Amino acid sequence: MRLFGLRTRLLLAFALLSVVTAAAVAGVSYVQARNLVLQQSQDASVRATTTRLEALYPLRNPAPGPAELGEIADVVRDRNTSVVAFYGEEHSRADFPLELIPADLRWEVDRGRIVWQRIRPHGVPVLVTGVPLLIVHPDGSVRPSGIQVYTVRDLMAEQESIDQLANRSWILGGVALGLAIVLALLAARGVLRPVRELSDAAQRLGGGDLETRISVRGNDELAQVARTFNDTAAELERHVTQLREMKAEAQRFVADVSHELRTPLAAVTPVTDILDEDADRLPDELGAAARLVSQEIHNLGRLVNDLIEISRFDSGTAALTLDEVDLAALVRATLRTRGWSDQVEADLPEVTAVVDPRRVDVVVANLVGNALRHGAAPVSVRLRADQDWASVEVRDSGPGLDPEVLPHVFSRFYKADVARTRSEGSGLGLAIARENAALHSDGERRGDLFAANDPAGGAVFTLRLPRRARDGGGE
Repeated sequence: MRLFGLRTRLLLAFALLSVVTAAAVAGVSYVQARNLVLQQSQDASVRATTTRLEALYPLRNPAPGPAELGEIADVVRDRNTSVVAFYGEEHSRADFPLELIPADLRWEVDRGRIVWQRIRPHGVPVLVTGVPLLIVHPDGSVRPSGIQVYTVRDLMAEQESIDQLANRSWILGGVALGLAIVLALLAARGVLRPVRELSDAAQRLGGGDLETRISVRGNDELAQVARTFNDTAAELERHVTQLREMKAEAQRFVADVSHELRTPLAAVTPVTDILDEDADRLPDELGAAARLVSQEIHNLGRLVNDLIEISRFDSGTAALTLDEVDLAALVRATLRTRGWSDQVEADLPEVTAVVDPRRVDVVVANLVGNALRHGAAPVSVRLRADQDWASVEVRDSGPGLDPEVLPHVFSRFYKADVARTRSEGSGLGLAIARENAALHSDGERRGDLFAANDPAGGAVFTLRLPRRARDGGGE
């Protein structure tokens, strides 16, 4: 099952690409800018602290007390910086809790290094810087004086700048996503329009419009597909036209031959009637030959009539002669006329319908005749109806139809036994019966003929007709 259409997949792909690209660019820019802002703040804090401490040299007292340490802190302190100065256990007045100074940072300062560290006490970012005061001895060596100055600088201004930068990154990502969606819609429109045209054209071609073609734009892959479709449609139209012409020629040939045979058959038929009457008075061999000739001429006449009927269906000239009749009386007349009334069990309640009586008679006669010839007794005919449909079911008690034969029983000239080259029938009876059923239509429903096997044994043929057929149903 298809979860997403091509348009949705394109939108998702563009959106994902935009989000990933914007996130990568904004993330890298954010990290670099953040590090730059913090680095500049750190460098400025360290430079300001060391520069101010340089103004204290030379130290008046190498072992200052709390008061002198307070003076040292005052030199470094400004409005954005809190300061505390240490000498051993002594320290100046602290503007902040001494716990803010990390132990590892003090350890590094004790070793004479200038160090700094960012911490977030109570969620507020601050920069803690530790600077040792160094003394140059007469031998040229530089040693810590033991005086240490620690500053705590508020980084809220820098944090606000970083937050603004992050917001701009989010805005940039949103704009990039919106632009990507717009580009995706444009791309999807450019890609899907020819695909949609191709789909519509394929549906029209499948519906029988063989002149369907699509416009070719550009020289890309979609244009090549369009050209291939047009070439295929043109070739298909050519082949179908040839097949239609061949079919029309074959139909005309069958119709012409059938009509041409009717005249000689009409002349020969009276002779066969005479042969039938005199066959019993002729010697055995001549009598058998006369009866064989008579039977073959009758079979040939039936075949010609069937071919003419088929040609009418193929040419669309077959028409209905409608009348409102009692189907039960019509079926009884079919059985009585052919002498089958005593051989068939009939269940025929009164049902009126608008049908062509002659064509219904042909269908019922064909079904009952086949059941009597190829099935086994008892053969039954049952009539049923509802508000819209009437059905005539013919059932026999024979072996039924072979499952391989069942799909082909209404095919023209189909023979269940391929070794059987001659048969009493023309092989067109069921095909003609189904065509006669299909002629009956009420505009919404069309008649049909169905074949099946009864699970209890025997073949079942069902003629189904709309009860109010209209003129022109076969068109």
